[in-house]
Amino acid sequence: MFTLGGKDAARVALKRSFAIAEEYGGPLDQLQVLGPLQMFHLRTGEFKAALNYAKRCSTVAGALEDTVSVTLAHSLMGISLHLGGHLDAAHTELESALVPRPLIPHNTTLYLGFDSKVLAGAILARNLWLQGFADQALERVNLTLSEAANKDHPLTLSIALIWAASLLLWTGDLDGADQYIDWLLSRAEPHSLGPYLAVARGLKGELAVRRGHARDGIGALQEALEKLHAAPYELLTTPLNIALVQGLAATNRFDEAFSLIDTTIELVELRGDLCYMPELLRVRGNLSLTTPQASVDEAERCFQSSIKLSQRQGARAWKLRAGTDLAQLYVDRGQTDHAQALLQPLCEQVVDGLSTADVRAATNLLATLR
Repeated sequence: MFTLGGKDAARVALKRSFAIAEEYGGPLDQLQVLGPLQMFHLRTGEFKAALNYAKRCSTVAGALEDTVSVTLAHSLMGISLHLGGHLDAAHTELESALVPRPLIPHNTTLYLGFDSKVLAGAILARNLWLQGFADQALERVNLTLSEAANKDHPLTLSIALIWAASLLLWTGDLDGADQYIDWLLSRAEPHSLGPYLAVARGLKGELAVRRGHARDGIGALQEALEKLHAAPYELLTTPLNIALVQGLAATNRFDEAFSLIDTTIELVELRGDLCYMPELLRVRGNLSLTTPQASVDEAERCFQSSIKLSQRQGARAWKLRAGTDLAQLYVDRGQTDHAQALLQPLCEQVVDGLSTADVRAATNLLATLR
């Protein structure tokens, strides 16, 4: 699974292993297979199935007096809830996974092949950013990377670096993200971690798009996505698709961009990685404005839908992005009062992360309105 991706051989082996554990083993035997099963379904993009395995893992762990089992269950439930857009519940689970517990002879690496506490820390950082706590998110990701590096375990470090790089891309720290991606490449390549190499090269493509080199970025993203789909490794294909849509739009390939954004929205609804849906709607709204046949009404509907879904998920970061874009649309239509009424409360809700790109964009626009 870690070297080749979600091949059928891994699926068959894991399901057969769990059948044996259910028939002949005890709760601990079952737990040792449920964790990898949950991770397998996350990696193949079956996010709803992964959540079900996480729930079963929590049930089994609850019957064991084993602190490692409890940590594992909270970690797996936390990442599934996070990807599903249940940010408050995910926060609780991830914090619980990081609670210090008595030392025991083994850790979750025995169950998963990597340290689930490091995974919990990396996902908690992303969760904090989405909830609007950017400074806390960066503090958490730095702590998590330090812990992962000290373990001298390449797989654990590679996992932490993937999520850390995605977070820095969200904050707008492109140079920092570039450093993390280079670090990831240096760890994944000598250990034949194929899917992680493909993700890293896809993230390099996203960096190229963000830095204004869209044509180079499109090629890197398309090549990476082709390899990830073949694996399959779908855990991060949605954000890579978003980057590819933005690259296609930047090079005036609007038909391809619309086709990809609509397909990705359908896939997210089907698979369940709904944490990205507000951003998908916002990107679609901007795409509607940039085409030769620009549709302001369609853009406004997309921005409003993004804001409403962000509100339900508790994703203040996505809400601020969509709100800023909608406020700019109002400004362009001469509705400055509407723009200020929308943007001012959003800016007032910002509790930290004042130096991040999204907060600066929102506050600068609000300043011009005042």
